Amino acid sequence: MTVGKPAEPLAKPGEALRAVVFDMDGVLVESEHLWERMWTRYAERHGHEWSAEDTATVQGMSSPEWSDYLRRVCDSPEPADEVERAVVDEMVAALRNGEIELLDGAREMVVDVGSVVPIALASSAPRRLIDAVLAGHDLSDRFTATVSSAEVPRGKPSPDVYVEAAGRLGVTGDECAAVEDSGNGIRAAHAAGMAVVAIPSVGYPPKPDAIAAARVVATSLQHVRHTLLACFGDRTTESEGA
Repeated sequence: MTVGKPAEPLAKPGEALRAVVFDMDGVLVESEHLWERMWTRYAERHGHEWSAEDTATVQGMSSPEWSDYLRRVCDSPEPADEVERAVVDEMVAALRNGEIELLDGAREMVVDVGSVVPIALASSAPRRLIDAVLAGHDLSDRFTATVSSAEVPRGKPSPDVYVEAAGRLGVTGDECAAVEDSGNGIRAAHAAGMAVVAIPSVGYPPKPDAIAAARVVATSLQHVRHTLLACFGDRTTESEGA
């Protein structure tokens, strides 16, 4: 594992990487603090004091998983799907209010890497928010496939959402690189056999065991972009010079 600009290629000798799978929250957009805000608000309305431990527990869960957890810890009379709807409604409203912005370098990373190899999105966010975020930032047509962990049996740290994303790209997990910021996300991509580029969350830093599972630990999205283009060949530069 390398910190900073990688001294060695992302792919191991003899390994043929053919695609890239990106996480969304914390990799493409600044949104993890908003999820925590919305969970906290819901808990407060139902008499529960949401804690940092609660946040750590649900990070990476699919929307059916975290909504059931939220319902149980709050002793809410609402069914899990209503809990999910209430929280996601507030996230969509935050997007419309301009609170879910692209991270610095995210657009360039997606556009440039997507021009070289097929790319997919594997997110813990529900489908409704994934589609809204990508459409809102004019990125919908950049991804060959997008997968919500609500569409697979288990959320992160289980590998299901990454395995499904690879399958929709027509490749296997060990033919993919993955970009993740969270501990459970890194664990999930690694468990799917992917070569992980970690861009560690500052507000919710991954634990050492998760960091150890990454091939490269990047310092910025520009660094992630450099790492991926160095691995797959920067054909964008070649075409510009042609």
